[in-house]
Amino acid sequence: MDFMHGLARTTVRANGIKVNLWSGGSGAPVLLLHGYPQTAQMWHRIAPALCEGHTVVCPDLRGYGDTDKPASGYDKKTMARDMHEVMAALGHARYAIVGHDRGARVAHRQALDYAEAVTRLCVLDIVPTHTVFARAERQLAAAYWHWFFFQALDLPEIMIAAAPEPFLRHVFRSLSHRAGAIEEPLVQEYLRAFTLPGTIRATLEDYRAAAGRDFEDDERDLDRRVRCPVLAIWGEFGKMHTLFDVLATWREKADDVTGHPLPCGHFIPEEAPEELLADLRGFLRG
Repeated sequence: MDFMHGLARTTVRANGIKVNLWSGGSGAPVLLLHGYPQTAQMWHRIAPALCEGHTVVCPDLRGYGDTDKPASGYDKKTMARDMHEVMAALGHARYAIVGHDRGARVAHRQALDYAEAVTRLCVLDIVPTHTVFARAERQLAAAYWHWFFFQALDLPEIMIAAAPEPFLRHVFRSLSHRAGAIEEPLVQEYLRAFTLPGTIRATLEDYRAAAGRDFEDDERDLDRRVRCPVLAIWGEFGKMHTLFDVLATWREKADDVTGHPLPCGHFIPEEAPEELLADLRGFLRG
């Protein structure tokens, strides 16, 4: 089912894979990147409104939704290249990025590797991947248990595939501030995408890359900083800000950082869409 009202759905070849996406609007381009365990349709309350004044592009990331699910390439350098090539294929040489969860990690890498292209970066409910692993301790391991469970080979695939709907509903319920924040038709669409052949394995490889190749790439790039303006937003009732000083951690990685919490849990674009839209409109105007 398609919830991206007013946007056109298409596919683009980028970095050797077929990427499913929605696009629409006119004006300065902005790339919206979703997180786990969702798809580009998590932007259904944001993208149509942003089309008033912006060209909006919402892809399914590699391994997610209806985008291809190759056996490899889930490190963020490769996924960032996917997204940069998507924008190039659509004719956008310079663009802003808004990323949530895993998509924000792709966006962070994209702002480093394609600094000449990325004009503004908004990260939703994350701190940098390197920071997470370098400062991991008991409270973080308890709050973000899935990061560590997903590192096991094969077993997570077997367990999640045995009960994908209870697993998905647990993720949404445990990370949302209020029950039902993600509407049932969207839950069903996310479940459809999550149970497509190859998706569970591919999305787990995304997390495995974070603890391996991504951490190593970030370690090599500790002296590199994001040059464009950064807006960091987190959920007031989520877990991230209880574990990290979100603004301080981003100011270690970028030159121009502002931000604040919104009254919601982790799934900001669906839990607090009006508040997020107001922030994005102001930030993207510059």
